Amino acid sequence: MNKTKQLVIVGDSAFAEIAHEYFDVDSNYKVVAFSVERDFLKNDEKRGLPIVPFEELETHFDPATHEVYVAATYTQFNRLRARLATTAKAKGYRLASYISSRAFVWRNVELGEHCFIFEDNTVQPFVRIGNNVVLWSGNHIGHHSLIRDNCFIASHAVISGFCDIGENSFIGVNATLANNVTIGKDNWIGPNVAIMKNTEADALYKTDQPEPAKISASRFFKIKE
Repeated sequence: MNKTKQLVIVGDSAFAEIAHEYFDVDSNYKVVAFSVERDFLKNDEKRGLPIVPFEELETHFDPATHEVYVAATYTQFNRLRARLATTAKAKGYRLASYISSRAFVWRNVELGEHCFIFEDNTVQPFVRIGNNVVLWSGNHIGHHSLIRDNCFIASHAVISGFCDIGENSFIGVNATLANNVTIGKDNWIGPNVAIMKNTEADALYKTDQPEPAKISASRFFKIKE
């Protein structure tokens, strides 16, 4: 793929490594460096590229010719990713997005800036996605739904039609939202949780670990040592 744009990835976590791989293989961005805040700068390089202090980023890479993607997950309830993206934009950088070539995103989807959409996502017609949103792999985003700014959708979540996902919210693996559901701002919806009606702001829906059966796995399968 022809590399027509230069990119700095902010972060040095596993997500930063993953973002580098995707941008490198499946986009027209050439990743030239990583960057972290000075207090968290532990190494000089990652994957053969320099890591520079975020506070000095513009002295190393011209905002006129470089873009930025902040590879942070849902740390601080998505506030870290939002803060660093806002700061990078204030420095004059354009915020990059990545949409996998293996994602299905319908032609009239409205997509904000600084989004990352992994493979196998299905984003249906008339969906609106705000700024600074991450859709990890394999989600279904139903028609006419709205995902507001700074959300993180884990993997294999089902968001049905006409849903409204409040700012900063996290939706866990295999969570399910019924049609016409509004999720309040700052909601945490754990793995495998089913939401059937509207939620209030700042709500947490956790998943309980099931208790093991009375019989052991080896006895159930009649394993003899």
